[in-house]
Amino acid sequence: MEFDVVIVGAGPAGLSAACRLRQLALESDTELSVCVLEKAADIGGHILAGTIFETHALDELFPDWKNLNTPVTNTVKQDDTWLLKNATTARRVPSMLVPSSLDNKHNYIISLGDLCIWLAKQAEDLGVEIFTGFAANDLAFDNDGSVKGVITGDMGRDKHGNEKDNFMPGMELIGKYTLVTEGSRGHLGKQLIEKYQLDKDADPQHYGLGIKELWQIDPALHHPGLVMHSIGWPLAEHGATGGGFLYHVGKDQVYVGLITDLNYQNPYLSPFEEFQRLKLHPSFSRYLKGGKRLAYGARTITKGGYNCLPKMVFPGGLLLGCDAGTLNVAKLKGTHTAMKTGMIGAEAVFAAMALNRYKANEKLEQEQKQDLNKALSKDEKLNEEIDAGNSLEHFTLLYKASWVYQELYQSRNFAPITHRCNAMLGVTWFEQNILHKSLPFTLHDSKPDHSQLQKVTRSSAITYPKPDNLLTFDRLSSVFLANIQHDADQPCHLKLTDPSIPMCTNLPRFAEPAQRYCPAAVYEVVMIDKEVKFQINAENCIHCKACDIKDPSQNIVWTPPEGGSGPNYSGM
Repeated sequence: MEFDVVIVGAGPAGLSAACRLRQLALESDTELSVCVLEKAADIGGHILAGTIFETHALDELFPDWKNLNTPVTNTVKQDDTWLLKNATTARRVPSMLVPSSLDNKHNYIISLGDLCIWLAKQAEDLGVEIFTGFAANDLAFDNDGSVKGVITGDMGRDKHGNEKDNFMPGMELIGKYTLVTEGSRGHLGKQLIEKYQLDKDADPQHYGLGIKELWQIDPALHHPGLVMHSIGWPLAEHGATGGGFLYHVGKDQVYVGLITDLNYQNPYLSPFEEFQRLKLHPSFSRYLKGGKRLAYGARTITKGGYNCLPKMVFPGGLLLGCDAGTLNVAKLKGTHTAMKTGMIGAEAVFAAMALNRYKANEKLEQEQKQDLNKALSKDEKLNEEIDAGNSLEHFTLLYKASWVYQELYQSRNFAPITHRCNAMLGVTWFEQNILHKSLPFTLHDSKPDHSQLQKVTRSSAITYPKPDNLLTFDRLSSVFLANIQHDADQPCHLKLTDPSIPMCTNLPRFAEPAQRYCPAAVYEVVMIDKEVKFQINAENCIHCKACDIKDPSQNIVWTPPEGGSGPNYSGM
């Protein structure tokens, strides 16, 4: 199937790009075909984020969005930051001591999944074709080495790779340009960065693992628009960084979650169990007591910031949004920046296509004046000349002239500071509240997250309490609430480069941390036939990508399962 533009991923970046492309096409009365591929069974099914939403990009994309029945209605009314000192005590951080970038006045508490559903409807109304349940497994390359599109995965293979009765081969979707917007740690984005060395001038990327639940709480305890963030305990107790959140949305519901920076050192640490501990703190439990847990999910966050951004232009397309890492960690927000990069990408692509059409018409006119028949025989040469103008390097100029670039550049020191110690937030406060810009130097964090784990001989074991099934729960009951659809009789999408490494290397050195950093009980060390083995429960996977990032041997490679597989989040 051929399109002018192929977009991988129906998240905020991909859908904003699709909408902007079609807006430009309609404004100029230009024929332009755009398709969006989404691996989830439904739009929003794999979307999970906090989310405190800043509307800057939405204001530009749809200036009249407030009149278009958007799911952006719950304004932030109170914004508190707490320092949790231990398991029972906390101190509210005075607002004057909180970095101004974290001020949420004029922002909204939303479900990002619901926003993507709305954006998808706008895109379809504008003429975009959206295909859900199709995973873009591989990149398609042209003879010159540029990307010409993507190849979707086969459907209907058994776990041994054999064709089943319902087998359907993958198909190639070809575009003049391909925009890759898969979200954090996208598997195609990872390949593009490596193939074209897009990160050769950047620091290693850094990530956090966000775990989130949706709760129905006592109406007497509900305060619509209340936003709570926390730092310190429980992660600080183990030398780790990150923070908790609790957002009061509508219908007597709250989002509660914990983000654990994946540069932690103790291999015994479990982000899932740390999240369970967080909910027991009085600052959180006072709202959750007597409530009911409705949904659960997890997703990694690309949070290295400006210093870790790869080049976003590659031959044949663009790497945009969280796939590149455009989240503004100083604001704890990435939706508005992802949307804006998608919009800039659309404008760059549209300009390039307009230039190519102009070049083609000009060339034909010149040739036609000499000899029309002769010109028609030079199609191959003409195409070569047009292809030479297909570069999207002008995207970088548009990006650097935008507010999103300035926003990321001015917050470039935030991630390196917080990775060292949450207590160093004072430096960020000085930048944001006094200077109103970054310090005249750049801090760096050049050690990849996966290389940070200490060996077990240097680490203290951590004993976590059993769940009480009131506020705290186990992994399997949590995964049940992610509404996973996954046919177990399909090839395992979690690949081991060397199957011997988990037991021969990771177990003796790091007590095989996959069984703890995975928030979905995908990886287990079990006794089978009197032999200790490494077991992969692929049907539990909620596509968070933590394994692809944190495995100390970089031995686990996350690839997409059959299209439509995975979690089916609602309202997250």
